[in-house]
Amino acid sequence: MVRGTLEVLLVGAKGLENTDFLSNMDPYVTITCRTQEKKSSVASGKGSDPEWNETFVFAVSDDVPELVIKILDSDGVSGDDFVGEAKIPLEPLFVEGSIPPMSYNVVKDEEYRGEIRVGLNFTPERGCEEGFGEQEESYGGWKESSY
Repeated sequence: MVRGTLEVLLVGAKGLENTDFLSNMDPYVTITCRTQEKKSSVASGKGSDPEWNETFVFAVSDDVPELVIKILDSDGVSGDDFVGEAKIPLEPLFVEGSIPPMSYNVVKDEEYRGEIRVGLNFTPERGCEEGFGEQEESYGGWKESSY
């Protein structure tokens, strides 16, 4: 079982399909890690090549196979348009601990729709496998006592 903190650096995207016909789209991202979901700011008027440079933190307490990143176009009253999504497998991250920002394919209807640049960092929770033994010894300072 994997436990710890997952940090996601959302850098930007490029080559996205513009869903607005008369103006540049206003893209934003939702990042889902199992049941937790975070939303980026809206890159107003940035069109097909938005930049966010935002960091999101998720608590990981179970085996999580992948991170799902959905890109949407904020359209206000008429409802947001789905631009595409990227699924990032997390197993390599749990082994390496950190993956520098790299590009992942954005897909919609099984077709390539651009790419999104994301960096990942995983910090394992210390001592989660040992149970209570180690925690118990650190309380009260009795271990350092000279009596």
